[in-house]
Amino acid sequence: MAAGKVAPLSKLPVVIVGGGIGGISCALDLASSGVEVILIEKEDRLGGKIRQLNCSSDPLSPAPIDSGPTVFTMRWVFDALFQKVGTTLESELKITKLEILARHAWSKDERLDLFANVDQSAEAIKEFSSAAEADRFLQFSQQCRKLYRALEKPYMLSEKPSFGGMITDLGISGSKVLYEIGLFNTLWKSLGDYFHDPRLRQLFGRYATYCGSSPYQAPATLMLIADVEAQGVWAIEGGMYSLVKALQKLAQDKGVQFMTGQACEEILIEQGRASGVRLADGTSIQAQAVIFNGDLAALQTGLLNPASKQSLNAKMAAPSAAKRSLSAVTWSINAKADGFPLVRHNVFFNQDYRAEFDDTFQKKRLPRKPTVYVCAQDQGDVHQSSSNPERLLCLVNAPANGDQSEFSTQEIEACEQETFSLLQQCGLNIDLDSAICQRTTPSLFNQLFPATGGALYGQANHGWMETFGRASAQSPIPGLYLAGGSVHPGPGVPMAALSGRMAAATLMDHLGLIKLSGRMLISGGTSML
Repeated sequence: MAAGKVAPLSKLPVVIVGGGIGGISCALDLASSGVEVILIEKEDRLGGKIRQLNCSSDPLSPAPIDSGPTVFTMRWVFDALFQKVGTTLESELKITKLEILARHAWSKDERLDLFANVDQSAEAIKEFSSAAEADRFLQFSQQCRKLYRALEKPYMLSEKPSFGGMITDLGISGSKVLYEIGLFNTLWKSLGDYFHDPRLRQLFGRYATYCGSSPYQAPATLMLIADVEAQGVWAIEGGMYSLVKALQKLAQDKGVQFMTGQACEEILIEQGRASGVRLADGTSIQAQAVIFNGDLAALQTGLLNPASKQSLNAKMAAPSAAKRSLSAVTWSINAKADGFPLVRHNVFFNQDYRAEFDDTFQKKRLPRKPTVYVCAQDQGDVHQSSSNPERLLCLVNAPANGDQSEFSTQEIEACEQETFSLLQQCGLNIDLDSAICQRTTPSLFNQLFPATGGALYGQANHGWMETFGRASAQSPIPGLYLAGGSVHPGPGVPMAALSGRMAAATLMDHLGLIKLSGRMLISGGTSML
């Protein structure tokens, strides 16, 4: 049997290690095709980085706050998955399309909303900056749309993209789009070709952080994230964790067995191939294949099988602490807030943007002048004033060194002071004295996601070739497959789901259940699997 192939219709289950979005999506996909699946998760809950923290002192009145990913985009990824299992997104979740993508502020007098309607955003930019900037924004938006259309199939939906293969697939017209945006430029440099107002360059440079990267080092291709948001941002009733619950229910209905609170101690390797797992309590589970849904660094550092470290690193780029993506310091807060008309997504910018990334990437310290993201989870498009406490997630970027050192109390308090001072300068007052708050730092993120240092996006996307450096679903070890934000196609909730579906598709191809033609075809909400 060829390397990577699995004995067809084995009576053994497929074991998935890790219950993040990639793992649950993979489990649902496999189970809907008749494959027996056991999913193991070390935490008492599923969801991975999607998590909720309760910030209420009253057990009868919980205040769950989404304390991980909060932005729901690329809904077609989930439309396709839900459609495959015989349902729809709207049947399982209550979702609302947001008209305001985000509200941005630099001071009390400088605010800018971006809208789902591009022309409406242009009008807002015209009023905020100038007519010339509005015209350049429209040109930028058109270029981002062309870039997304060019890269969706040959990159995002390709099983294992390469630069040469992508250029071949793009042809002359698609390759021209890459040339026009400055393929070899940084995002920051290319944004300077469109925006003369430094605030707008700063705003759109923020998209690099969606991949845990610096706009000063990330490739210009990340401009396409602007188009991803322009295609739609949705709010889910009950928060992002409702998506986890919906996927879990569908998977259970298809027969997936979930084992939460069970840590995987070792991925078993027999005769050179993955053959099962051993749990922390000593229980062994034999499997026809193992799918690892976690940060690749945990495998490559030998955390789950020291003997496999050499096999993995011989054919894959070794993880590097120096190349880690961003971590974060977050405050999940239930508090009274006033003075600023919060919408669902809000970004508050500092005045020294480059210093933020010099601090986090070069100096490996908490930013002295952070940019602050605030997700106001009781708000939508129209700000609703209330005398009641609001559920807020406040986030600033931080270096991913949580496995090397722990920031001191003084360092954390200084960062907190700068964070909430910036909010006050922009008009937002949060009553911290009466707040119920849970804080998460890089060291805690490292505990949640071992071997990462707290990095939330895998390796940073710095340099245009890094785009092609992520591992594919098929690992170098036969019978071991990969899913999650640290592997192709990259970080983010929909991308992690795509990675899970790619792992499922690759395995099902090896099982002989489907026949892949070199690309996982999911586009526009239509699945070809």
